[in-house]
Amino acid sequence: MEYFLPIAEVYVSLPLIFLLSLVVGILSGLFGVGGGFLMTPFLIFMGIPPAYAVPNEANNILGTSISGSTTHYLKGTLDYKMGLMIVVGGAAGTILGILTFTYFKDIGKINIVISLSYMYILAIIGTLMLVQGITEIDRARKKIVVKKKLHQHYWIHGLPLRMRFKKSKLYESAFTPIIIGLIVGFIAAIMGIGGAFILVPAMIYIIGMPTKLIPGTSLFVTIFVSAIVTILHAFNYGSIDLILVTVLILGSILGVQVGQKIGEKVDSSQFKTILAVLLLLVGIAVAYDSFFADHSARGMQSKGAESLTPLAIFVKDLLNDAPILYGMFSIVLALVLGVGAAIIRRFLSNLKKKYVHTPPPASQK
Repeated sequence: MEYFLPIAEVYVSLPLIFLLSLVVGILSGLFGVGGGFLMTPFLIFMGIPPAYAVPNEANNILGTSISGSTTHYLKGTLDYKMGLMIVVGGAAGTILGILTFTYFKDIGKINIVISLSYMYILAIIGTLMLVQGITEIDRARKKIVVKKKLHQHYWIHGLPLRMRFKKSKLYESAFTPIIIGLIVGFIAAIMGIGGAFILVPAMIYIIGMPTKLIPGTSLFVTIFVSAIVTILHAFNYGSIDLILVTVLILGSILGVQVGQKIGEKVDSSQFKTILAVLLLLVGIAVAYDSFFADHSARGMQSKGAESLTPLAIFVKDLLNDAPILYGMFSIVLALVLGVGAAIIRRFLSNLKKKYVHTPPPASQK
């Protein structure tokens, strides 16, 4: 059964979108990377125009980031000072990205720019992950142990305005996280992704943060970057569809929780090669969809506006009559669902510890 989205003005299967969002959420929780670079292409394949797929997935990422960041806040595994420095750069990068987005939208090229960005990014990341995964498998098979330097030094480490980050126990130039945030924000604004696939490696290899603080700090940064992207898209273009966003957030949040639980029991590094292949396949699919697929059927979908449901009519009228309130409501929706999911998970975890007694390991008996 297909549903007509009042803002994107296309027919979609909401159960299918929920299922895809759930699966992508599981992958995100399992591998510790954002699912935007998978979910946005999936939305495009389902007929949602790229100019609408990008901001709605950004709003979805906002919800999942709030959920994950709240969980890390409760655990105390988050460096606020480092995160805020990255956010400063991220805010500037997001504004530059929106200006770029606006330019290509005005000249009618934004859809092809988004598609090409995904095609190249997925191809590069997928190839690098595939090479790394195959190398790790080969080393494990041959039992080769490679010693790595704890911290590589690049030109960025020589920048001025050095400051102490007590939580991470680092003495870095403030420009290091700001420049990284600038890049992440720019990419997030154009592609509708959280930027974790860039941010996490940068935190490890460039900033040199402790591993336990990276996931929480990355999610903390993503909250602000995704919120800025969502607000600017909502206010400038009115492209946030609350019905689509709600389904995406519910599926992603549930999937992330499941993925994190699975990640606690299995070694996710064994599946990196599979994820790399998946990214390459999605990149190929994006290329095919951009240059060879017949899109004539998609244009016909917008003729269903006459059959809007009362909920869809309410959403459309709210956007037209109160765009600022509409944009703020999309942020509040992500906030409520994200924090609510983290609190529920914490509550269930405490109940399990209280009433379910797991036997001690055999070595302790």
